[in-house]
Amino acid sequence: MAILRETKQEQLSGAELLLKGLKEQEVELIFGYPGGAVLPLYDALYDAAIPNILTRHEQGAVHAAQGYAKATGKPGVVVVTSGPGATNAVTGIADANSDSVPLVVFTGQVTTDGIGKDAFQEADILGITVPITKNSYQVRDVNELPRIIQEAFHIAMTGRPGPVVIDLPKDMTICEGGCQTPDLHIPSYQPNTTPSILQVQKLLKVLGESRKPVLLIGGGVISAEAEQEALAFAERYEIPVVSTLLGLGVVPTTHPLFLGMGGMHGSYSANLALMECDLLISLGARFDDRLATSPSDFAQQAIVAHVDIDPAEIGKIIQTDIPIVADAKECLVKLLELPGEKPASQEWLTLCQDRKVSKPFTYDREQEAEIKPQKVIEKVGELTRGEAIVVTDVGQHQMWAAQFYPFQFAKQLITSGGLGTMGYGIPAAIGAKFGQPDKEVVVFVGDGGFQMTNQELAILNENNLDIKFILLNNSSLGMVRQWQEAFYNERRSKSVFSSQPDFIKLAEAYGIAGVRITDPTKLSEQLTKAFEQKGPVVIEVVTSTTEHVLPMVPPGQANDRMIGVD
Repeated sequence: MAILRETKQEQLSGAELLLKGLKEQEVELIFGYPGGAVLPLYDALYDAAIPNILTRHEQGAVHAAQGYAKATGKPGVVVVTSGPGATNAVTGIADANSDSVPLVVFTGQVTTDGIGKDAFQEADILGITVPITKNSYQVRDVNELPRIIQEAFHIAMTGRPGPVVIDLPKDMTICEGGCQTPDLHIPSYQPNTTPSILQVQKLLKVLGESRKPVLLIGGGVISAEAEQEALAFAERYEIPVVSTLLGLGVVPTTHPLFLGMGGMHGSYSANLALMECDLLISLGARFDDRLATSPSDFAQQAIVAHVDIDPAEIGKIIQTDIPIVADAKECLVKLLELPGEKPASQEWLTLCQDRKVSKPFTYDREQEAEIKPQKVIEKVGELTRGEAIVVTDVGQHQMWAAQFYPFQFAKQLITSGGLGTMGYGIPAAIGAKFGQPDKEVVVFVGDGGFQMTNQELAILNENNLDIKFILLNNSSLGMVRQWQEAFYNERRSKSVFSSQPDFIKLAEAYGIAGVRITDPTKLSEQLTKAFEQKGPVVIEVVTSTTEHVLPMVPPGQANDRMIGVD
């Protein structure tokens, strides 16, 4: 008689289980920084096939992971140590939460018997990050690690994407556990992606009856990879399109239906369309205060249809008449499948297009006393044929890039929208280049933001990353200075730099070519030569110190109360 023996499940250390889980999730690379609490994991990484990109600061690691995620649509993965390593990552986690970026962040932690005892480099990272994460875990049983990793990636990527934190006590990476990954089962997390057919039909009916419809494109369209369906829907019904900052690229800037970005620094045509439309169809936009600058005045004449994967966003700021909780792509597929009448809106479309032509984004192109930053961005658009992945830091240059770069495709603009994080640009560009190595990557960064995370330039040569950094140097915190000049009686309190480093020498210290451009008459020639250089280049352009981003809707004013429009 055969003797039946129970097969013992293979046992692996927590560090090995973690790497196994990452491989199951098809993780290509990690952005991280080692430290005492994660040494067992980094020891396991020494022999692993998954490369760790050693950033020079934990904030840089998270921003790089964001850039990778935004450029690819895949989750970014971060590993940092406990205490200050974890707290240094908080800004990037908050930024990812604001912009719905899928991240899985592993934070080291002191051993389980030291938690709550003020052990060396202990920080309550779960308590700190609960408000800025989609979900968070602390591993207390190594056997739970395979399930936790599987759930974390699923939660980060589905529904409204976002960051998930896994806090990993050091002993949980050393002790052994079973390596079998269970079937995914999260009863409490079941995001709805399918639109209500009745609501979709209602929207099509209202659209057929409208005379002044507008389609508002937000970052949710890009997250859902619904750019083709969004453009097809706009073209079928000939609906003018307005974009949020994070929705730029879904509809090419040259498309006749595209009116531009709306909001505080949006185009005249886009903002007037938002205010005068009789039907506003919002896809994956959340009506933040940079778009709906005065919610009580916003689109007062319009029936508002709001499509969003997150039910908490619908009706939160703007009263919604046709709420549709759904994945943007699934909703657009239904809108395209069902029959609908084209609205009689040709007169409206012509008006919107005429406004776009008559009052475009502009600046003084004739003067040659100083370099205009807008001209720099236009020239970079020409040199890259509008095909580069454009990464920005935060400030005036960010808005000028949104206004003047000729965006053509989704996932092309990588920027910090909701949190507005200075220092985002350099590491995010590095992550984007890792994600899209065959695409040209260009960064627009100000002299303020450049000084926050320029240590990440060390990554470029050791990883053969060809990125062009356009440092627009106006010797100030430009947007802060603009607000002080416009709203605080020109009292420039700590917004102007009295001294700065030599940015070219700083670049050269990292083994990177540096070019300084100061002569307006030589801008085109010198920019062209700089872009012809192989490898990374820091291109410092000394620009106007007084230029404002215009047009501008003053804070709290309605979208049609723009200043800086002729």
